[in-house]
Amino acid sequence: MKNNLLKAALFSSMILAANGCSQTEPNKTAPTEMSEPQKIVVYQVFTRLFGNTNTTNKPWGTIEDNGVGKFNDFTDKALSEIKSLGVTHIWYTGVPHHAVIRDYTTYGISNDDPDVVKGRAGSPYAVKDYYQVNPDLAEDPAKRMDEFEALIARTHRNGIKVVIDIVPNHIARRYEGKNNPKGVKDFGADDDTSVEYKRDNNFYYIPEKGFKVPEPLGGYKPLGGETHPLSDGKFEEVPAKWTGNGSRESQPHFYDWYETVKINYGVKPDGTKDFPELPEGYSQKDFREHYQYWQDKEVPDSWKKFRDIALFWIKKGVDGFRYDMAEMVPVEFWSYMNAAIKMENPDAFLLAEIYNPKAYRDYIHLGKMDYLYDKVELYDTLKNIMQGKGSADHIIPIQSGLADINRHMLHFLENHDEQRIASPEFAGNAQKGKPAAVVSATIDQGPMMLYFGQEVGEPGAEDAGFGKSSRTSIFDYIGVPHHQRWMNGGKFDGGLLTKEEKQLRDFYQRLMNFVISSSAMAGAYQEIHTHNRQHTEWYNDRVFSFVRWSNKQRVIVVTNFDADQSFGFELALPPSLVEAWGLEEGEVQLKEKLYGNVKPVLKVQPDRASVRVDLKPLESWILEF
Repeated sequence: MKNNLLKAALFSSMILAANGCSQTEPNKTAPTEMSEPQKIVVYQVFTRLFGNTNTTNKPWGTIEDNGVGKFNDFTDKALSEIKSLGVTHIWYTGVPHHAVIRDYTTYGISNDDPDVVKGRAGSPYAVKDYYQVNPDLAEDPAKRMDEFEALIARTHRNGIKVVIDIVPNHIARRYEGKNNPKGVKDFGADDDTSVEYKRDNNFYYIPEKGFKVPEPLGGYKPLGGETHPLSDGKFEEVPAKWTGNGSRESQPHFYDWYETVKINYGVKPDGTKDFPELPEGYSQKDFREHYQYWQDKEVPDSWKKFRDIALFWIKKGVDGFRYDMAEMVPVEFWSYMNAAIKMENPDAFLLAEIYNPKAYRDYIHLGKMDYLYDKVELYDTLKNIMQGKGSADHIIPIQSGLADINRHMLHFLENHDEQRIASPEFAGNAQKGKPAAVVSATIDQGPMMLYFGQEVGEPGAEDAGFGKSSRTSIFDYIGVPHHQRWMNGGKFDGGLLTKEEKQLRDFYQRLMNFVISSSAMAGAYQEIHTHNRQHTEWYNDRVFSFVRWSNKQRVIVVTNFDADQSFGFELALPPSLVEAWGLEEGEVQLKEKLYGNVKPVLKVQPDRASVRVDLKPLESWILEF
């Protein structure tokens, strides 16, 4: 063994290297712009579903049929129980006022047309008024903003931060800003509708053509065929606007985002940019320098509108945003808007839904995003493994490829767009999510997200109407049965859960509380899977292992993805790790941090260390010493 000074130097070097840094190059995206010291755990709730205790679940059901959750359902008890899961942030999905099929004309809200609304309750991503909240969510729609502000305060009182959606790429086909602050004009109010494009137009137009409702497919009828005065296969929009997903047809396809219209950010129809681009070197500058850069620049009108919307909510006490389809909006806009948000709140949580790995670094370094969805790499890989179609070997190149940015990658196994783990279309068994949850939550510094009901095995089996089973509907009024058993009529004590559901929630609670309290989760990573695949008998690609460490804590994570087989082996630490950790010959008692049911011993020999591991199906060990 080398002397202690050399060990310390090597240890520090490995921490830097494992985090995509070197000792000579400072970490350009280190938390100089954020002050979150712990690992973040986000709990996504679909707000109108969370507190609904109605169990009718009639397809295309009304509020009277199927019920709806309210802001006030998030009581102190509910929030404290969510907090006890290890949650640091709640993403309240569906808060801004979006198109709904319900008569709120008493409150000065126009009725929405079922021909351009998906479902009866409407998509939360077809926002109708960005300066107001969804009236469905209030006990008194006239005081809906007051009720949401009270929820913000209640959430903060329970030690949790608040995240809501902003959807800059598109808005509802009929947008009506009835609550605009003084001096704020509606989207499109000053547009020149005689041309397809103009920089300060908020929309793209199809001159001399009117919008036509898409031809329905598969026997689809709005509201399931129910008679409605506005459901006539027509919607007046002259001239027609481009559709949210970019369709330039006056009659979009049924599978286009026909309920929305695309926002113009100064990108011409040929793809060229009609605004200043960031100079060379701005990927290494902080948000303050980005903010200063834009102060004397002329930018498209839509940029200003969305900046003002974001600042409106920040001033209400919202702590951050999840940005829908962020890569469909130019990265320069994100520099402009996110820098303005950070100037107001340097700790704001900014999360981008993005699916193009080639664009990740631009949206982090130039767009000043804090976090990105890790969907197409880690999530998709883990899904294949959980379904028995993939190998744990495939995790290695993903983490290696993201080494320089993995602290910015948000991990999840469920969200409102994805299938429930317990659905037959995904894994058919919520237990199969446990090893993937351990890997997702512990593999790097990035945040972990849970979708409400995931922790009790919700399968998303209901026929809600517009939505399809395997995903809990985001378009209709529906109850969420497993989650309702945890709610237990508003007691939020899990009193109606089955034994297996209680055990699953206990697992998530143990795991999330470990990761938010573990200093190793903010430290270095090294996979030991490859070494064990090459040198350890009985170790195979249904198992995955790695180590995490800080100056205060060292952790070995090993997990079994197989639902049927147990695996036993002598898990080995590579000689380089034994050297870096300065392990002395002898035996070290390890602590298992999830359940503490095993007490394995690490045996250290010269340049070699191993621990006996016996994993049951779907079992994981988090070993600390």
